[in-house]
Amino acid sequence: MPSQQAVQLSQVIRQKVDEMKKLCAGLDEKTASRAPSGRWSPKQILSHICGPDGVGLIPAIKTILEQDTPRLDLDPGNPFFTERRSKMTVAELLKEFEGEYDRLAGLVAGLSDEQLARKAHVPALKETPMGEHLTLAVWVSALAERHIGFHIDHMREILQELAATPR
Repeated sequence: MPSQQAVQLSQVIRQKVDEMKKLCAGLDEKTASRAPSGRWSPKQILSHICGPDGVGLIPAIKTILEQDTPRLDLDPGNPFFTERRSKMTVAELLKEFEGEYDRLAGLVAGLSDEQLARKAHVPALKETPMGEHLTLAVWVSALAERHIGFHIDHMREILQELAATPR
């Protein structure tokens, strides 16, 4: 039986997706492909939060559900901006982002408290308040609230910088 926490996590995912979509509404291709010096472009940000191209986020969730305390290795500085994604329009990247997180929200919404309590080992998070051994609920919350939230703020900063920079 799905837990109340699962339903809430699913709702948070959907809210963050809507927030990013609103932020990117009307974003033109030229701006979406530009990047301030030393920063990512809007398209690279969208690519990054979609996860590895052709893989996405769901396999990690399924691994946590199927294995006892699996190790998850993160690649936080990788925008996953492959040749395929570089050829996509910003609208196509937004659609991929929305689809990835819609699938995640759908999967999460049906999880039980027992499933949300399953653990993963994420060494890259050792020095964070979450620690390196975290539950699936904490992992999903981190993906939605912290990761997408961080990149919403990141996108705002980039768009402001691009608006202030001559083309």
